[in-house]
Amino acid sequence: MKKLLSLALVSGILLMGINAKAQDKKPPASPPATASATTSNGVEIKINYSQPSVKGREIGKEVEPMQGKVWRTGANDATVFEVNKDVTINGKNLPAGKYGLFSIWNGDTWTIIFNKTWKQWGAFNYKDADDILRVDVPNVAQQTPSEKMTFTVGTDGKVSLAWGNVGFSFMVQ
Repeated sequence: MKKLLSLALVSGILLMGINAKAQDKKPPASPPATASATTSNGVEIKINYSQPSVKGREIGKEVEPMQGKVWRTGANDATVFEVNKDVTINGKNLPAGKYGLFSIWNGDTWTIIFNKTWKQWGAFNYKDADDILRVDVPNVAQQTPSEKMTFTVGTDGKVSLAWGNVGFSFMVQ
């Protein structure tokens, strides 16, 4: 009987420790997010990404994107851009499917990259040979800096990114 009572007591203490540890779990520094919309002509646009925060750092010096370098356009896994129909991005053709959404910040402009390898961590294994489409768009200075990197997708097909004092937009039609 004493062995059974001791076993029950030890088990209870272990379970309390596991429960306390689970409650200590902090939210991720760059939480997952989704932006999506369906346009009037039935194009479903979906972007899965992780939201880094500026946290007082200077974009381009202390935190990505670095000018002239390929960026995963978010944090953690590469950002995934998905459309259910063939579309045009700023007038250039993109077949229906799932893509890694990468970008290169060039100061006044951005190069937006749709890459066939969408399932990858960061941009460490990025290969430009896998690019399906590249479009250049102007930098859109943010009137109010955005602490968390945020994508928005409008029903008109406008996709926008805001982070810190930088950003961009492109049209999906």
